[in-house]
Amino acid sequence: MELRHEFTVPVPADEAWRALLDIEGIAPCMPGAAVESFDGETVRGTVKVKVGPVTLTYRGTASFQEKDEAARRMVLLANGKEARGTGTARATVTGELTETGGGTRVSVVTDLAVTGRPAQFGRGMQAEIARTALGLLLDRIADGGRGARQVVAAHRLEVRRSA
Repeated sequence: MELRHEFTVPVPADEAWRALLDIEGIAPCMPGAAVESFDGETVRGTVKVKVGPVTLTYRGTASFQEKDEAARRMVLLANGKEARGTGTARATVTGELTETGGGTRVSVVTDLAVTGRPAQFGRGMQAEIARTALGLLLDRIADGGRGARQVVAAHRLEVRRSA
């Protein structure tokens, strides 16, 4: 399943690029995300997501497959396994930045595959889980608070979200 999100940040593309790659800085903005370790290329941690009556916790890794500063394009490959089940999640996340007159346009495309309980509910539930997680992340960056203060302060990000 493919999900697309776009938003604009009112900072130059170079600054937005540094923020996009700041995994430890952005992770606190995603509800339920916890970073256990990060070596500059691979992050290990957990993500807890709740949609309706279903709460899922995934433990796994995400690794940069591509970081092209000149093109301002990154690709992150994430793999996780349910902490209390047999389900798995795999995502390839591609982020691209484009300089605009007043800031930077960020395009994020996520190719997501999920097995286990969410798969039993069908593609609609899978899409809702992914939209909820990414939507909450973008909302928290946008509101400049409730867990996002350090990212906003460090990178002066004010995001206008569109999905």
